[in-house]
Amino acid sequence: MPTHTYGTFTKALAAGKLEPAYYFLGAENVLKDEATTALLDKVLDPGLRDFNLDIRSAQQLEPEDVLSLCTTLPMMADRRVVVVRDVEAWKRKTRGKKAVLEYLQKPIPETLLVLVQGAASEAKDDKPDADLAKHAYTIAFAELTVEEATRWVAREAKGMGITFAPGAEAHLMRTVGTDLGALRSELQKLHGLADEGPVTLERLGDMVGVRHGETPYDWRNAVMNGDTATALRLTPVVLSQTGVTGVRLAQLLGTALVATAATRAHYDRKVRGRSLNTAVWTMIKTARPAGLGQWGEEVENFCRWAERWTQPRLRAALKATLDADRSSKSTTITDDTGIAQELVLRVGVKQD
Repeated sequence: MPTHTYGTFTKALAAGKLEPAYYFLGAENVLKDEATTALLDKVLDPGLRDFNLDIRSAQQLEPEDVLSLCTTLPMMADRRVVVVRDVEAWKRKTRGKKAVLEYLQKPIPETLLVLVQGAASEAKDDKPDADLAKHAYTIAFAELTVEEATRWVAREAKGMGITFAPGAEAHLMRTVGTDLGALRSELQKLHGLADEGPVTLERLGDMVGVRHGETPYDWRNAVMNGDTATALRLTPVVLSQTGVTGVRLAQLLGTALVATAATRAHYDRKVRGRSLNTAVWTMIKTARPAGLGQWGEEVENFCRWAERWTQPRLRAALKATLDADRSSKSTTITDDTGIAQELVLRVGVKQD
């Protein structure tokens, strides 16, 4: 079967279209949980849920249990649901997987089977299992863009009664990124302040521990703007924040440099103004690179930076960024602060 998106899945579910088996995979575990909950809410009566729901781990599921779980008839309902988590533990010849595949050859209409694959540590390990994808409705829950994550935050915040003062929501996204688990954790902290009015930038900075103007994106922008003094000052500040490493800073800067280089290629072909803006927007929408902020702001950044960053300078900066990335991953002699500050100084030297 083809691989679908979360949006396709939700539209089909809203239309009442149910499949006998679903296979969830991808980086965003929060969305997998939301999709599973949506299926349960659609299929099961709340009062009878305990009788018609089984949740198992693939690692602990015995082959002989598969047929029993999947062919048991629902109690006082039209359907029952079986959720099997951690299916990435199944290898090609695992007996449990073989039993599931045999069942999927001829699934019964009274059972809805949900197979959930955990997020892999590396993208190459997060590919769909061809055997499972062949027989189940497959949904890939990829990491969200900032725009998508911002819409998710807006929906969650509304449900919690949280409102944001101007700039606060954008600062939350810059600070936390698109990890929905981390965003949900921060929203839960803010939930207790919902009765105190809109969350201001200052209050949010106190809650998340990162002040406005001191995020990794502010560091990246200082480097790209040629503000070496600010970038050097921000380096130890941003590296002291939870989850920020030298590798993350190098990757953040590398993404901006690559996007600026692509923009500069248009610029060198005499593309200017609105035409340049449109070309860059189309490029970002097509590639959907990780590590970007709000697309509208980023398009403006790349167009502006492309005017002052020539291709030779961009190549030199990318070489310096790659060196910093490798050093952060391998060395024990210099700490991340020293590596990142050296990167700032190397990138700040024009190579035109």
